[in-house]
Amino acid sequence: MSTVQSRLRARPKAMTMTDAAAARLRELSTRSEQPILGLRVGVKKGGCAGMEYTLEYATEQKPGDEVVEDKGAKIFIDPAAILFLLGTEMDYKTSLLSSGFVFNNPNQTSACGCGESVAISPAKLD
Repeated sequence: MSTVQSRLRARPKAMTMTDAAAARLRELSTRSEQPILGLRVGVKKGGCAGMEYTLEYATEQKPGDEVVEDKGAKIFIDPAAILFLLGTEMDYKTSLLSSGFVFNNPNQTSACGCGESVAISPAKLD
């Protein structure tokens, strides 16, 4: 092993999933009428706080996608969203009134009262 290779370390995952999120994603994959590879995650401008998380079934890997495979589930991160999602943990929560994926994002600076939109700053890279 060369000196350069010995100094390289494994790149951390851009996002992680809780056991609940991975289990729900695996369940959605098996129940889908069409074959899906996983879930595509992104962000878009909108809502009262400025941005919204986006989710859709991933039927193919698109150029530039960051692919995270964890606990038997896959998420595909839109390249335009990667700096906003670095370090984010995706969870799945169920309550009496609702259920859905929840993002614990260290780059999120605020959220609106309804929880549908957020303010996110790009991650600071060293």
